[in-house]
This record gives sequence, C-alpha cells and structure tokens, in this order.
Amino acid sequence: MAAMAPGTVQLNIFAWNQKLTKYVKNGQSEKAMQLFQQMPQEGVSPNKFASVQVIKACAVLGALEEGRLVHEQLIQSGCESDVFLGSSLVDIEDAWRVFNKMPS
Repeated sequence: MAAMAPGTVQLNIFAWNQKLTKYVKNGQSEKAMQLFQQMPQEGVSPNKFASVQVIKACAVLGALEEGRLVHEQLIQSGCESDVFLGSSLVDIEDAWRVFNKMPS
C-alpha cells in the first residue's frame, strides 16, 4: 500500500469508525463485524472507538467468542483499562447472560 500523508490515516480511521457506528445504530451488526474484519486488510488498524462498536455488534448478535477476541486484542494493545472500552465489555457480558436464560 502506498504511503499516505500524516492526516490521511486519521481521516480514514474516522471514516471507518463512522461507518461502523452507523451500522451498529441501524441494527446491521453483521455488516459492522464484516467491516471491522476488513479494516486490517485495507491497511487500517482498528482503534478503541472501532473496537467499542464491534463489541456492541457482538453483544447484539450474542457473539461472545468474537467479543472476547476483540477484548484480547485490546489487552495486547494496552487499552484494557480504558473506561469507554470497559463499559462496552459490560454490554456483551450482559447480553450473553440474557441469551443463556432464554428458553430453547
């Protein structure tokens, strides 16, 4: 991939985060997860804002394992103590508890 001007990457990350947020808010969690997985393939490293959106998508879908993988990536990047991220992890754990209580 060609080198980008310093400001270009930040705008690119901002655009990706906006798209992720839009998908999650519009109930398109599957699309949000696909987009999140596409980011590294396009040379964009997901930041904590992107991670929060995909964790919300995981919570909606009951995708606990995927949410845990994102959480592991956050720990490795040193972001695990971020309050913003921590509150989104509570969402996925709560969603999983509710899902497990549903009759089959």
